[in-house]
Amino acid sequence: MKFIQQAYKGHNEWWAYSVTIIILFFGWQFIGVIPLIGAAYYYADDTSEFMTSANDNFATLGMDANLYLFLIILTFLGGLLSLFLGIKFIHKRKIVTLITSRNKVDWNRVFYAFSIWAIIGVFMIAVGYLISPEDYVWNFKLVPFFILVVISFLFLPIQTSMEELLFRGYLMQGFGTWFKKSFVALLLTSVIFGLLHGLNPEVEKLGWISMVYYIGTGLVLGIFTLMDEGTELALGFHAANNIIAAVLVTTNWTVFQTDALLVDISEPSVGWEMFVPVLILYPLVLFIFSKKYGWTNWQEKLMGTIYKPIELNEDKFIAN
Repeated sequence: MKFIQQAYKGHNEWWAYSVTIIILFFGWQFIGVIPLIGAAYYYADDTSEFMTSANDNFATLGMDANLYLFLIILTFLGGLLSLFLGIKFIHKRKIVTLITSRNKVDWNRVFYAFSIWAIIGVFMIAVGYLISPEDYVWNFKLVPFFILVVISFLFLPIQTSMEELLFRGYLMQGFGTWFKKSFVALLLTSVIFGLLHGLNPEVEKLGWISMVYYIGTGLVLGIFTLMDEGTELALGFHAANNIIAAVLVTTNWTVFQTDALLVDISEPSVGWEMFVPVLILYPLVLFIFSKKYGWTNWQEKLMGTIYKPIELNEDKFIAN
């Protein structure tokens, strides 16, 4: 419970969350989007085309795919910085308390989770290619691919970190301290995480059955966070997931369309690749992490009651 209890190190009233969410939304959807709007306006032939594309997809303007990806990431940077500002100046607590219950971020955990899921992700893509090679077209272009790799590894973690620190960090701690039950926090953050991804074009193509994947992903990331008392594993896992997807395979109907190595030209359909992660791979990764980090007290951490701790000093808490 130590991670959720980090919320008690600062202002934890409802108004602090309300103000911070407003600041985050403003930074994400108004400040962070300015470079994207500017580029879209530049690429548009006329104002009417700009307005139509702004309501649809900026990539339809003929903007370079790597530039488009980078500008999309900048919108998340606006949200992430706004969240940090809210934690520091509204909640009056250290930013590290949003990330982990440890005294400092454990980067070894981030890189370990990244490595495990990256290896599995590459393996699954290779299996998909070997099973149905006719569904893929080789798309290697040296310069665009090199730029994509640089953007993906250096900047795409901004997007994944913003999502993780918002859902598995900020909202997990908020819901946990409000409802006093870790399971409620886990369930709420996972469902909201999934529903917000319902805006992705994948859901329009595949239907709401795809929520199994998105909500399932939210659940496993939440379990990582609660069991490990920090978001480091979730941060590494999510970064690996999006980077491997961006660099290795793209389609013309997903939210990110990149200069990846392969283009999936198959018709959108709900297949094994949607259920295998949730039903097989996620439990496997949970097992690996649990053995690596010696997780115990599963019932207490996932189903337990959240108590406001008695403050001994800035970094030490005990439960009432």
